[in-house]
Amino acid sequence: MSQAVSPSIDNLESLWRSIDSLCSTLSEEEWERPTGCPGWTVQDNLAHLIDYEARALGRSGPEHTPADVSHTKNDMGVSNEVGVDYRRRQLGSQVLDEFREVTAARLAQLQKLTADDLKREIVTPAGPGTIADMLRLRVMDTWSHEQDMRRALGRPGNVDGPAADEAVGFFAAFLPIIVGSRAGAPDGTTVAVDVGAGYRAVIEVADGRAEFAEGDLADVTVALTIPATTFAALVGGRSDVPDDVVIQGDEALGRTIVDQLGFMP
Repeated sequence: MSQAVSPSIDNLESLWRSIDSLCSTLSEEEWERPTGCPGWTVQDNLAHLIDYEARALGRSGPEHTPADVSHTKNDMGVSNEVGVDYRRRQLGSQVLDEFREVTAARLAQLQKLTADDLKREIVTPAGPGTIADMLRLRVMDTWSHEQDMRRALGRPGNVDGPAADEAVGFFAAFLPIIVGSRAGAPDGTTVAVDVGAGYRAVIEVADGRAEFAEGDLADVTVALTIPATTFAALVGGRSDVPDDVVIQGDEALGRTIVDQLGFMP
């Protein structure tokens, strides 16, 4: 792997290699296995990743009307369904072949980006941002869907390292909002959150505002220990969240915070 202008590009390359390896030996039954991403099979998750990267290459999406969008939550979900449903007519091995072709072309495109390109302002699915912001979104989305596939297949992996760290870091940036606004933690609350082996943060609530604390704290109101793939499932509102979150301290508040983690559309 060559060093790209952005670590997000290296992380995407790593994720695409990991997904290729995961999917290269799947049976048709495994391709069709349902995942915790509502309405989607293992194959559907891969089709979704193809669709996003193909559009980023400037390729037009298929002229297609999905057969069923009842499991979607919003306009973005309906839009995502177009490329996914279109590829359901194909075998899993055919979708994997397309994934390999699209990601190879996309990597070649990304490796031509300059530092100035990364600063260019665009509109991302999360709102106004830059090319660099969009790449972080792609790392988060790609890693999340890899974990969807892995949980459904019973093949855990790729839960630590730079790509996983970037994805978890993207999600974790919203923790103060979860603790303060969504969970309603009162002033004086301190919440420690450990995700996987590579992320730890403490959030403090003061004057009605939750913020990341500077440094660590010996005593906290509640401590949450969450495996990385469970964190992704919680944030994404998946239906297959493992029951392996450890809560220490204020059990009720800890449970409320966990229940409020599902903020991704």
